Amino acid sequence: MININLLSVSNLPKLNKLRKLELSDNRISGGLEVLAERTPNLTHLNLSGNKIKDINTLEPLKKLPNLHSLDLFNCEVTMLINYRESVFTLLPQLTYLDGFDADDQEAPDSDPEADGDGLEDEYENGEEDDDEEEDDLDEEVIDDEEDEDDDLEGEEEEDGVDDEEDEEEDGEDDEEDEADDDLPRGEKRKRNLEDEGEEDPEDEEDDEDD
Repeated sequence: MININLLSVSNLPKLNKLRKLELSDNRISGGLEVLAERTPNLTHLNLSGNKIKDINTLEPLKKLPNLHSLDLFNCEVTMLINYRESVFTLLPQLTYLDGFDADDQEAPDSDPEADGDGLEDEYENGEEDDDEEEDDLDEEVIDDEEDEDDDLEGEEEEDGVDDEEDEEEDGEDDEEDEADDDLPRGEKRKRNLEDEGEEDPEDEEDDEDD
């Protein structure tokens, strides 16, 4: 709720799960006890650019045990002597005030839990797993295609062998036919009869004469 001319947070609904609240650039000057009542699990609170003038105005925030980051940039309270020491003393649960801890160490750029970055990381990891699964599936498909190609090549080789055998048999038959053509007509006829299991009539006549 940034820069919407808020004068107070009295109408804030109860948000037990809310962790990060942005209220910068409004006109809030007090009434922060509402935050302790309605956002008890708040961890990040930004009140920069509001009308907060006194340290005592921040006292209700003591009831937010999980609050560890508070921003008060451009509030008049930041002009007070010993401002930082006073706030850290008042709110011992704080880790960062205006982006720095009590030892003037800068806070990280973002908090994964507060910004939802952790959820994005999980989503990205899920996509990587899907990509890996897709890659595995692609490899399996390629392997199957290679196996099919090998099978087809094997079948073609077998067909080639069968064709060669058929050609050889046909060649042998042709050679026998040519050999028969070279025989005298009588011998050829006699050979044909022998193949068919019959006797030559001339041989039968010779047997009768005998």
